[in-house]
Amino acid sequence: MTVSPAGDITDARGRPLHDLRISVTDRCNFRCVYCMPKEIFGRDFAFRERSELLSFEEIERLARVSVSLGVTKLRLTGGEPLLRRGITELVQKLAQLRTPEGAPVDLAMTTNGSALPKMAQSLKDAGLNRVTISLDSLDDAKFKAINDVNFPVSRVLEAIEVAKEVGLGPVKINTVVKRGVNDDEILTLAEHFRGTGAILRFIEYMDVGTTNGWKLDEVLPSAEVVSMINERWDLQPVTKTEPGETANRWRYTDGAGEIGVISSVTNAFCGNCSRARVSAEGQLYTCLFAGSGYDLRKLMREGISDDHLAKALTGHWRKRDDNYSELRAALTPGNRKRIEMSYIGG
Repeated sequence: MTVSPAGDITDARGRPLHDLRISVTDRCNFRCVYCMPKEIFGRDFAFRERSELLSFEEIERLARVSVSLGVTKLRLTGGEPLLRRGITELVQKLAQLRTPEGAPVDLAMTTNGSALPKMAQSLKDAGLNRVTISLDSLDDAKFKAINDVNFPVSRVLEAIEVAKEVGLGPVKINTVVKRGVNDDEILTLAEHFRGTGAILRFIEYMDVGTTNGWKLDEVLPSAEVVSMINERWDLQPVTKTEPGETANRWRYTDGAGEIGVISSVTNAFCGNCSRARVSAEGQLYTCLFAGSGYDLRKLMREGISDDHLAKALTGHWRKRDDNYSELRAALTPGNRKRIEMSYIGG
């Protein structure tokens, strides 16, 4: 296997495996137009049966083996992870994992926040470190139009406050910016979260999957977002603490906190991507824009040992050569199959 000087398993481009994002369900109670449009994911859409999903025991096993190989961060995603019954039980299992050096893993979750007010304390007690909450608008009518299920923005704002109160922080707020839809709210969002301790992150609208009708001219470059905010409040760049961080961070010079921008379209960060993703049914994807996965569920249900599972993970990661975002401009539109974001989280 390929190993870096620090002992990490690395891929064909020398990138280590440090982050594992695990989808626990393909279901979501929102129908956001850029992720699970109602026209595709309607009432008749066939979601996975319970037996097709990885069990909590299988997820814990996969996570444990991955941590033994160098993974230090685990993130639970969906769909909407809080829809998975007994999710606190899984959090408790994963919170007990330790790296080979004896350190606890960084255990986080991405959620739309809809069920978080009722579950935040139990998640914290189970060992969840922090949450990232999706919020694309502060305007109630616009937010309802984006989630397409008439869910009010006030309940997501409540979720953010409850998460902070119970210690699931620093709470990060993910805002997907789509030109002509919510780009007029950038300063409003920034002002709302300045000084609150929450970290607002603006994400370029991406061509994840094939059902959201993505167009390049609907992407607002992160550089424009930073420029817009900097004209109102002075910003200074913050040095990344780890090479694999997806967000470029900026600090308000008046001490009111920070923002982040994630620029997968205009400033690809493939070169230091250390993330792997596992879908709810156990497919391993080595890129957010991958078209096919590697069936880990089949291996585990066939009775593979932990040692052989580790070797399978290592071998698959070693062959990884993904750099879709760097190649996007050179690819012919529509010539590549991509997994939907709702299957593997963001």
